[in-house]
Amino acid sequence: MSDSIEIRYAEEAIADIKSMRKVDQRKVLDGIELHLASQPTRVSKSRIKAMVQPFWSQFRLRIDDFRVYYDVDAGTGRVNVLRVLQKTTEQTQEKPP
Repeated sequence: MSDSIEIRYAEEAIADIKSMRKVDQRKVLDGIELHLASQPTRVSKSRIKAMVQPFWSQFRLRIDDFRVYYDVDAGTGRVNVLRVLQKTTEQTQEKPP
């Protein structure tokens, strides 16, 4: 994958981020930039998880109590952030919220 990865946000993800406290917005946006701008498909035990398919996103990034759900288009070098949700004790939803 090239070094120039474009990060795009779905309308739902933008709404999710706007609904957060400013401090959480900054934390999430910084985390997205740090982890997804260079190696969005690099799976790790604590940060990035490849979701078992079929699922509504390819990957999940953990940033403290927030979960960033996103897809990667390797052909275009684009990351599409679908949702940014606060972690709950419930099981991850099978369908996009």
